[in-house]
Amino acid sequence: MERVHIEYRKWYSNRIGHEMELKVYGHWGRPILVFPCAGGTFYEFEDFGMTELLRPYIDGGAIKLFTVGSLDNQTWLSQDWDIAKRARRHEDYDAYIVEEIVPFINDHMHGKTGITTIGCSMGAYHSVNFLLRHPDVFCGTIALSGIYRLRHLIGDYMDDVVYRNSPLDYLPNLNEYGHLERLKKTRIMVCVGQGAWENEALPDTRELKAALDAKGIPAWVDFWGHDVHHDWPWWKKQLPYFLEHLLNG
Repeated sequence: MERVHIEYRKWYSNRIGHEMELKVYGHWGRPILVFPCAGGTFYEFEDFGMTELLRPYIDGGAIKLFTVGSLDNQTWLSQDWDIAKRARRHEDYDAYIVEEIVPFINDHMHGKTGITTIGCSMGAYHSVNFLLRHPDVFCGTIALSGIYRLRHLIGDYMDDVVYRNSPLDYLPNLNEYGHLERLKKTRIMVCVGQGAWENEALPDTRELKAALDAKGIPAWVDFWGHDVHHDWPWWKKQLPYFLEHLLNG
């Protein structure tokens, strides 16, 4: 069987200060930006069989995937820098995504279009955070088994940069009318299991649902069973399920 159409791209990022890589899967379809798990690479999604799993959607022209690498090991997961510096480094990543990756996707799609974010675990955090911060750029998300408060990674430290990247801290205080109205037009799908290794993601997902509800932001927040673990076999079941609803909803 013929392989999915794949493109590999690399360029020097002025925002990051070194080369960054990505892959594109498919010729056309809804643009989807995929964030990897903690510290993951741009090829992680493919390595874990997710692109093959989504092949019917890719080959059928329903979606076009753009998979990027993370900067987590220089930001929230870094053991070498103080937290303030790690937070500022995340802002470099934010600028890279919004100012370099988004224009690249729009150019690839031959025009500006709404982009859906997807991610599992730490990738789910990025997917939700980028959507909540930039609803003028992103139009929806599928986030699986994410944490949504940075305290899990950096303790109780807080400054302005940490605050604006910790959804469960800033979302309850988000009151700017235009921003909220844009968020109310997005498609938000969040899922978590109640099994092994979901001990941080589960309460965060409950809090995220409460915060979204309080702001009147429509979202499908789904809690799967006690046998559903924080791991790829379950994400492989969840992602096609929610993607089908996203495409046909």
